[in-house]
Amino acid sequence: VKKLIKRFGLKTILRGLDFQVQPGEFVALLGPNGAGKTTFLRILSSLSRPTLGKVIVAGHALPNESSQVRAKLGVVSHLPLLYPDLTAEENLQFYARMYGITDYASRITDVLQLIGLENRRKDLVRTFSRGMSQRLAIGRAILHQPQVILFDEPYTGLDQDASEMLDKVLKEIASHGRTVVMTSHDLIRAESLATRFDVLSRGVITASINKNDLKNNNVLDFYKQALES
Repeated sequence: VKKLIKRFGLKTILRGLDFQVQPGEFVALLGPNGAGKTTFLRILSSLSRPTLGKVIVAGHALPNESSQVRAKLGVVSHLPLLYPDLTAEENLQFYARMYGITDYASRITDVLQLIGLENRRKDLVRTFSRGMSQRLAIGRAILHQPQVILFDEPYTGLDQDASEMLDKVLKEIASHGRTVVMTSHDLIRAESLATRFDVLSRGVITASINKNDLKNNNVLDFYKQALES
């Protein structure tokens, strides 16, 4: 991403933002409310068009090659965006057909095992807890084995047990070399998951640091300093 600008009418949200992620990195995108994190992820996921600037995801330029980007992208927000009157398995079957996955039965089984919902595959999604729905949303996002996965505040509304289960799923996904960008307000959780931390403030990336370069592994201190700079 180079010199990205996003305006809504007279209001400028992103102000010449530069951002780059290497394959296999897990980047936690931190920042205060209103900093533009969700807007930025919507642009990366081709759901919103940039006003100005250059955006390339998995080798394809946005917005002109949005269909190619979507084929290589998984997106999870705090809204699961599932069909409540379909079972877990039926939801994944529907998305498998949309992604053009032909022999999807074994892939669905693998995904349900990964997210810990194999024994609930025949249950309607409307019977699921918030945490279970979020896990199934992650299953949907990784079903087509995307190169890049975007998580926008995936822990919103989850209790402690559900958050810990989600931790395990995200760590498993990252262990397979996926490229991950996740927005989060939970600095402790972000610290346990990410390999890099970027701070988005006032419409630009104000600081970036690799996990190995953190002093005393303290993301909170790094975050405070980034906001004060």
